Amino acid sequence: MDYLQLPENIIEHAKPGGQVLAESKQHRSSSDINPPQTASDNTCSITKDFSCIYSKDLLPALSGEDTTKSFFQELVNILLSYVCKSFRRSSKVLDFHHPHQLREGLEGFSLELPDQPENLEQLLVDCRDTLKYGVKTGHPRFFNQLSSGLDVIGLAGEWLTSTANTNMFTYEVSPVFILMEEILLKKMQEIVGWSEEEGDGVFCPGGTMSNLYSVLLARYHFFPEVKTKGMTALPRLILFTSAHSHYSVKKSAAVLGIGSENVVVVKCNDWGKMIPAELESSIITAKDQGCVPFYVNATAGTTVYGAFDPLNAIADICESHGLWLHVDAAWGGGLLMSNLHRVKLQGIERAWSVTWNPHKMMGAPLQCSAILVKKRGLLKDCNQMCAEYLFQTDKHYDTSYDTGDKTIQCGRHVDVFKLWLMWKAKGSEGFESQVNKCLENAEHLFDKLKQRPDFELVFKSKPEHSNVCFWYIPPSLRNMSPGPERNRRLHEVAPKIKAKMMEQGMAMIGYQPLGDKVNFFRCVFSNPATQTEDVDYLLEEIASLGHDICIRAETDL
Repeated sequence: MDYLQLPENIIEHAKPGGQVLAESKQHRSSSDINPPQTASDNTCSITKDFSCIYSKDLLPALSGEDTTKSFFQELVNILLSYVCKSFRRSSKVLDFHHPHQLREGLEGFSLELPDQPENLEQLLVDCRDTLKYGVKTGHPRFFNQLSSGLDVIGLAGEWLTSTANTNMFTYEVSPVFILMEEILLKKMQEIVGWSEEEGDGVFCPGGTMSNLYSVLLARYHFFPEVKTKGMTALPRLILFTSAHSHYSVKKSAAVLGIGSENVVVVKCNDWGKMIPAELESSIITAKDQGCVPFYVNATAGTTVYGAFDPLNAIADICESHGLWLHVDAAWGGGLLMSNLHRVKLQGIERAWSVTWNPHKMMGAPLQCSAILVKKRGLLKDCNQMCAEYLFQTDKHYDTSYDTGDKTIQCGRHVDVFKLWLMWKAKGSEGFESQVNKCLENAEHLFDKLKQRPDFELVFKSKPEHSNVCFWYIPPSLRNMSPGPERNRRLHEVAPKIKAKMMEQGMAMIGYQPLGDKVNFFRCVFSNPATQTEDVDYLLEEIASLGHDICIRAETDL
């Protein structure tokens, strides 16, 4: 049965044996959705009424197997309905409510925590409502974030990961996942361009943590005494990053005790790329001031513009001054999968460390980020604490696979299986096609914007990545001359359109100011489900919502 063709005002629930129960959206109770009845599937009797059943009746209760199966089948029905709706263009991206509305409760949906247990019927309703009032980030018309899409294989991998519910610190409790991580890291290092003799790494809870690892490792590499003696034993350290880099570099310096004031922000050109001559000058200035430069962060795919720093030129400077080069390719790393676009990261093989987030351009479910390190063994030397209750040296297997001691964390979520499963399903060629399609969508949007008088591009040149930045110009501003007053009014346009868009809920896009540029829209493509028709829809939606916007002159305020 094609669930996607069911009417929009119907919520589908696939039943054992192929039966589908359709119910109107206004029904709020699970017993309404699932009338009391019994069906058998050769393994168990399935109870449809959960109003008198509680979590204590599920496994590991002695007679809880059948009830657990019934509960999970109902939960899968809810998830299946949500997945199908996420891909349906006629459905909303979000059903927006203000924070106070959600806190106060909507249609019986309460966020408050009870003292007494609630029945499974209520829990199923809560599950549906949680999805209902959230944002469908897998929707083809969700353009708001760098991470978007809903990969069905990746989702299956996440479900299995949660079912296994294990920890990534030792081989004895996570044998298959530990080996999968090793295989994935080696594959990613090979794609970066490192030799078989080089490379280490670990999957981290997001790109910020991956970037933090890079600063931590760079500091330890040059000053290993910091591990025991702390920052008081070190000179004043300086690190460098571009004006368009991710804020996590400054945050890492603050967290590690280096201090955000010791992060030198290097100027960029008009397209958001670090200027190598400015980097060289900044390094020399820091040395002249008696400071010790040790680390440079280059960005491959900046957050707003999608710019790629000139990696080879920056690598030359780092080699000349003996500095650690880190490449933050959290956003741009996915382009390494494309033979057409990987040239934009030329020189990344010269990096000492690389951040790469498969949960962005490669579409893996959140979270999935890796820190790749060229020098093997450095992670362990930097972080090892030899906790005897975990990392015994006299185990009966090869304890080099007890990878937990090379990480900051003790408990570490399994982020590798979903990516491993996706790679098996797509192959490298599948990821390449996916990345290429995202950049084709960006080029389509760029071409459309060039043709329309009601929009204005932030850059006239073709985008390097899938980021496309632009302003919508309402009729009231189209005949105004450039200047402070026009900028003041234009600055208010994007927030007003975004507010209307979220209230209607049919699409979602982000905006921001940057430098001397007033608020502009940033459309990013990482969702394989997005087609050119969705790009066209977005422009028409923005134009429709913004056409009647009238920003008052400052003298009228």
